[in-house]
Amino acid sequence: MTIPFPADFLWGAATSAYQIEGSRTADHTGLSVWDTFTRRPGVIEGGGDGSIACDSYQRWREDVSLLTTMGLNAYRFSTGWSRVMPDGTGGANPLALDHYDRQVDALLEAGITPFVTLNHWDMPQALMTGEDDGGWLARSTAEAFAEYADAVTARLGDRVSRWITQCEPWIVQLLGYQLGLHAPGIADVARSVIAGHHVLLGHGLAAEVIAANVPDPQVGVASSLFPCVPATDTEPDRAAAHASDGYVNRWYLDPLAGKGYPTDTRELWEGVLARRGAGFTLDDVILDGDEGIIGRRLDFIGVNYYTRRVCAAASGGDFPWKVVGPTGDVARSDEGWEIAPRAFTDLLLRLDRDYDHRPLVVTENGAVFGDGPTHDGKVHDNRRIAFLRDHLEALAEAMSQGVTVLGYLHWSLLDNFEWALGYRPRFGLTYVDYRTGERIPKDSARYYGQVARTGRIPAADPAIPAFG
Repeated sequence: MTIPFPADFLWGAATSAYQIEGSRTADHTGLSVWDTFTRRPGVIEGGGDGSIACDSYQRWREDVSLLTTMGLNAYRFSTGWSRVMPDGTGGANPLALDHYDRQVDALLEAGITPFVTLNHWDMPQALMTGEDDGGWLARSTAEAFAEYADAVTARLGDRVSRWITQCEPWIVQLLGYQLGLHAPGIADVARSVIAGHHVLLGHGLAAEVIAANVPDPQVGVASSLFPCVPATDTEPDRAAAHASDGYVNRWYLDPLAGKGYPTDTRELWEGVLARRGAGFTLDDVILDGDEGIIGRRLDFIGVNYYTRRVCAAASGGDFPWKVVGPTGDVARSDEGWEIAPRAFTDLLLRLDRDYDHRPLVVTENGAVFGDGPTHDGKVHDNRRIAFLRDHLEALAEAMSQGVTVLGYLHWSLLDNFEWALGYRPRFGLTYVDYRTGERIPKDSARYYGQVARTGRIPAADPAIPAFG
């Protein structure tokens, strides 16, 4: 089917600074929490780090060229927090700002709209004053984040109108502070809720300075959203899925949208704190006025969608559900994640319904497929083409039902450093040879470029089966 998209629809790709830039000591860059975390033995699959990555701090012009060759008109990238504020607070690094200044100018000259993410997880190590109270566990970090946002938007805000303050607050809380699988590597389920709240507070404080520095700003958060569905059509499983939705999705979306924290999830967290003997309650963390600050401005909802959560009732732990996954033989990525485009449509419809028809931007959508160059030097990643086609059709279906979606930013432009998973997973439209830095656009890049240039999803190729 050849589904048309609006003429002003934004077609783009996404990256983040630590995952692609490398050059971790260039231009007086400060240590990030990921520089420190990757030095711990065994925390990164394969033992990699971001010291070289895709070498994009030096080769960023090649990346802009990839975007223009594909015919994309939008690019989501992040400014390195630890580059711009090497000491955490107390003055921005002009060399880092000069670098991003040049990058923005080149994008605009190429007709590409920049979406700038301020925090894609590379917090300055200087803000980690100690594992007991540092990083996002400290309320002062939200204030430091606003200082950083002020520096970046004061420099770039005359040309950049679209800003993403935080990337995936739930993942920061879950993997960075609850499970310890991401930097800074803290594993404290009770106190992780403090970190999550301060990430949201940082958004609210940053939104205020963005509004002061940027004419007609568009401010959002890129939220990791997982539709939570019951494993069976029974009341216990339906209740488990609803509770999981509160934990993953509503705990962040509701306050960002000005609704305040959801009551049921607040009660859930209070129970966790009590059972864990945390010594504090949420009233000690969520101070008077905080929810008003968090909900101050959200011009669009950034949607990071990869898969869904299939939940069943559980007992005996902190949370009354377990993620059991789908039954039967389902399509999966090479990372084992279920490929569920219909759930994407359902998610977009739900966001439109529950959050007052606020505009949406798909800030991430992608999958791991490990295809590499074949005998002809090309990368024939038909599975990624099928993934793209099926998810774009799912997106078009939601838009046909009245959902306002401003753009689609595929994850990712490049294969890159995938955090604790190292360099094994390949999400890119472009294959990167990590030994040489060579970029090889995959067949999926050409397919996606055709969509971007025409605004239409090509008719299905019978050689590329749909995922459903």
